Amino acid sequence: MTSATEEERLAAEWHQLLARYHHTMCALDRVLLAEHHLTVSDFEVLQQLHAADCQVRMHDLADQVHLTQSALSRLITRLEKAGLVERAMCEEDRRSVWTAITPAGERCYLAARPTHRAILAQCAAGEAACPDEAS
Repeated sequence: MTSATEEERLAAEWHQLLARYHHTMCALDRVLLAEHHLTVSDFEVLQQLHAADCQVRMHDLADQVHLTQSALSRLITRLEKAGLVERAMCEEDRRSVWTAITPAGERCYLAARPTHRAILAQCAAGEAACPDEAS
């Protein structure tokens, strides 16, 4: 059985984790958008496609980037219009759609990756500020 103080400690740890997550996502979104015209979700999709080094099924990609199918579909449509990814129907299973990063998407991802990693390092060190924290 968990004591009341243990439950409070767990709740406090949970709130600290949420605050750190929010702070990091906010900083990443702000800087990636300003410097590379990418949202955090855009970057995550490009990162997963770059790492795969081949086509990825949309269903699998949604699981990897923690988005719903519909949210991922809208994001992929936006990235496709920008020329960063391409989609193709799966010949074996017409219900599946493949997604792959384009050469332009590779260049965009590789340009944004150092910025992404720098912000992660700054957040881990407590140095990056969200827009509402910067003044």
